[in-house]
Parts: sequence; C-alpha cells; structure tokens
Amino acid sequence: MNQQIIFKYIRQTRTVFAQLLEQLTLEEINEIPDGFKNNIGWNFGHIAVSTPGLCYRRTQVSPDYEIPYSSDYGKGTKPERWISAEELDSLKGQLISSIQQIEADYNKGVFATISPFATSTYGLEMNTIEEVLSAALAHDNLHYGYAMAIRRTLEGEKQKKS
Repeated sequence: MNQQIIFKYIRQTRTVFAQLLEQLTLEEINEIPDGFKNNIGWNFGHIAVSTPGLCYRRTQVSPDYEIPYSSDYGKGTKPERWISAEELDSLKGQLISSIQQIEADYNKGVFATISPFATSTYGLEMNTIEEVLSAALAHDNLHYGYAMAIRRTLEGEKQKKS
C-alpha cells in the first residue's frame, strides 16, 4: 500500500477530531460521563502523544524523543485535571506537527530499521514502520470513536435534563 495514503488518513482523522473539539464547550471536553473512564480531551491528547511514542520511542529509533504532555496523556494515564483552552490549542498544534515530522523523517529514511514490538492494544508484532503507522491510524480512529461515543452520551444526558 502507498504509505502516503496512511499519512493522508491520519491527517484527516486528526482534522475531524480537532473540528469536533471546536463544536464543544470546555465543560463538555472535560466531562467524564457515567460508564466512561476518560473524556474527549484526554482521548484527543492521547493520540497527540501516542503516535510519536510508537514511531520514535517504541521502535528505538530515538528512545529519548521528547514528547510534550506524554506524562498526562500517555499509556496508563487518565484525566486527573481540567484541560484548559490553551492546553487544547497546544495539543492541536502538536497533533499536526508530530505527524508532519514523522512523515518528513519517514521520507528521509529515518525509520529504515526499527526494533520490532507489539502493543497491548492490538497484540501484533510490528516489524516495519509501515506496520507501526497502520496501527497508529487504527489507534487514532479508536480514540476518535471513543470521543464520538462520549459526545453522544453527553448529548443524551443533556436531553434528559431538559
């Protein structure tokens, strides 16, 4: 498969996720409805930090790669504080800049050799950066789906109150 298609879909998922945030209040972005363990803002931040973590750290291409907010949104975290509008703006920038950097490094051959690994989410060993990026796309869409489910739940709760 043409890898540029994967990058195109990753960028599109991230664009529609950012557009979702624009339609919501900060309260809605931060609310954790009954039946959920996180909120829309955490899901958004999680994809912003996960893909660079997979591509640089887990592959051992750059184990010390700096990823802002990874301690707040990385694997094993949960929402523990209010996410401000300023932080969301920063995460939006990171969401776009990180995939641009990964694509540029991909085109330069930075990921020609990686250390294989499997994620707990899918349990499949990834031996190439193309496999890692395919998993990242699936992971982004998984968390976008969670965010959409949270949004529908919040809308349902709002209708019950009115």
